[in-house]
Amino acid sequence: MKLLALDAATEACSVALLQGEELCERYELIGRGHAERLLPLVDELLVEAGLRLAGLDAIAFGRGPGGFTGLRIAAGITQGLAAGAGLPVLPVSNLAALAAAGASESGARRVLACLDARMGEVYWAAFDCGDAQPLALTPEAVTKPEAVQLPDGEPCFGVGPGLAAWPLLVERLGPGLRGCNPALLPRAAWIARLGALDLAAGRAVDAAFALPRYLRDNVIISQQ
Repeated sequence: MKLLALDAATEACSVALLQGEELCERYELIGRGHAERLLPLVDELLVEAGLRLAGLDAIAFGRGPGGFTGLRIAAGITQGLAAGAGLPVLPVSNLAALAAAGASESGARRVLACLDARMGEVYWAAFDCGDAQPLALTPEAVTKPEAVQLPDGEPCFGVGPGLAAWPLLVERLGPGLRGCNPALLPRAAWIARLGALDLAAGRAVDAAFALPRYLRDNVIISQQ
């Protein structure tokens, strides 16, 4: 399996190439300028691997939630590359990718993934990461920090900058968290790993369906 993955949902800009068990990644913290960096990073990885775009099996991308501009950029570039090369696409949840990274780092089975949504809100969901593919224990949501609720059962490991933006959230969840890493961000390496599972499960879609998932419907309407 040869799979390219892109992510631009946060201040991180990353691209990964998965070939069987071998994973290569380019990861940069840039804040802005994702549109200018993603394609050069794609070219770097393909040249380094001696591959052409048409030689891939699919392209995965972080479909959100996350920053609106970054999501549109990643989805648009994915759609253009996939359509031009005749490749299917794999939209991957940024919260699921963040949870998978948190589980790998901490060894925790349950993970709360939390991103800063600005406007006094957070994107969040809790996942069971006991298997390779994270299983959502709560719906992905955008809410005020005080509305975040952990699922019943064993404590979660918390990850993501939403926890750094709202330290009182960590305090409120208290014993429901078994530790946290607010600095952890979604990255293309985990988008690639989860995308590969989706590809193997037959969940790839046509390039036309490389669409971002914002969670904030009112913002989508205002930008159309």
